[in-house]
Amino acid sequence: MNILDVLTDMAKTGRLGPVFVGASWSDVTATLGEPWDMGTMSRRGKWPRLFAYGDLELSVCRCRKVSLICVQTWRDVVELPPSVAGGTGTFPAAIKQADLISALDEAGCPWQPYPPLTFGDQCSLVAIPSRANFTFEIPQGEEPVLNVMGLHGHGCSSRSPGPG
Repeated sequence: MNILDVLTDMAKTGRLGPVFVGASWSDVTATLGEPWDMGTMSRRGKWPRLFAYGDLELSVCRCRKVSLICVQTWRDVVELPPSVAGGTGTFPAAIKQADLISALDEAGCPWQPYPPLTFGDQCSLVAIPSRANFTFEIPQGEEPVLNVMGLHGHGCSSRSPGPG
């Protein structure tokens, strides 16, 4: 499997193995193991928290469900958990917009431009089936290169801080 296969599959299904928006955090860690804890995303408490498995970053809500998934692709190499990404889980980065669009089209995954995140030196598109967002950096004089792919949408109604 290559990185375009992984990203296209995520765009079509909204999943990477056990990881999807709304997934139980205990199910994710039972399958992928303990992640790197990047810390709290709020000054008011311990939750929500940001965790990482290499370049797969997950925001986890106070209700202990995944609320945001990001695949960081701006580095030289993209590292994802091998158990869900295949092979070593290590992929070359520098994913060109034209290559991603071609992969989405070949996979039958409809997409459209995403104007709210298209401005200045970046552009964005959204995959219709999952609402996955792909945001590209546009280096001066070059074609757009994928910076990040994200999925979000967990609408938690939890008001209690939860355990821990």
